[in-house]
Amino acid sequence: MTPASAPDEPTRSLEIELTFDVDAETHVPSWAGLDGVAFVDPPERRELDAQYFDVDGLTLGRAGYAVRRRTGGPDEGWHIKGPKDADGARLEQHWPLGDAGTPPDELVRAVTPIAPTAGEPGALRRIARIRNDRHAALLRDAAGSVIAEFVDDHVTALDELRGVETRWREWEFELGPAAPSGRADRAALLAAAAEIAYRAGARPAVSDSKLARTLGV
Repeated sequence: MTPASAPDEPTRSLEIELTFDVDAETHVPSWAGLDGVAFVDPPERRELDAQYFDVDGLTLGRAGYAVRRRTGGPDEGWHIKGPKDADGARLEQHWPLGDAGTPPDELVRAVTPIAPTAGEPGALRRIARIRNDRHAALLRDAAGSVIAEFVDDHVTALDELRGVETRWREWEFELGPAAPSGRADRAALLAAAAEIAYRAGARPAVSDSKLARTLGV
């Protein structure tokens, strides 16, 4: 993830990651053999609690966007996650926490071109709550810079539209600032990481979005 921001604007970052489904008893893999990884930090436990918002008809979600307010972890706050581009990257915008049920005005203005009703009072309403017991470890090169972050997620999700709760476990492997910048080298790193995950017992995720999985879409 490579953050970038300007004064009076949200923090922005590009997210490039792989997502895997795993069984409850699956052991996390060793990343020691991954090219460029010199050592792996001990896992850090994070209790994440995210509330997701959309307008009637799920206009934002159908366009590939997610709006959430998440507490816990180093990036807690309000977020907009955009659709994936041709390289599999998603642009994420981030604002401070603020009030639990009131999205920042700047966030509302950002999503209004996608969902024109978003600016109307109460139009952005909560559609899901996703709680996540996350175990996160940073993969570093010899200089200590972060090549990637690996997270082991234990998810409890509530679809507030249908009143349906689901639970699952998944892994994410997200590129960090010291990951290769070239497309071919980046693809090779992701392919090698996927092979390690599959050998450990992972499967391709049924969805690369926790929100879509929660809503059954």
